[in-house]
Amino acid sequence: MVELDSQTLDCIFHALGDTTRRAMLRDLAQGERTVSELAEPFAMSLAAASKHIRVLEAAGLVRRDIRGRTHHCSLDPTPLATADQWLGIYRRFWTGRLDALEAALRAEAPPPPPKKPLPGKEGE
Repeated sequence: MVELDSQTLDCIFHALGDTTRRAMLRDLAQGERTVSELAEPFAMSLAAASKHIRVLEAAGLVRRDIRGRTHHCSLDPTPLATADQWLGIYRRFWTGRLDALEAALRAEAPPPPPKKPLPGKEGE
């Protein structure tokens, strides 16, 4: 089993645990955005948006590039692979459990009832 750094996972899942930050990541998946562009859909101040972005940066999910006075943000999906790797452990567990449940249900399923001949078609 792969050992994953607990502190790294905590940062990633903390960042993903907020609706606003997930929406920001979704926007960044479409391409680079400024802090103003990330804040706009939420009618929040630049300071509030910047706090969310700092959490995303701490998790390694966002890179910020400062050009003049404008902060440009881009997505770094690498930490998402780490989270997916951790989730994969449980995905395999639940897939196995659900496959076993399906097999048990199929084994216990009653056989289908015999087909009755249509009226007037007997003996043909």
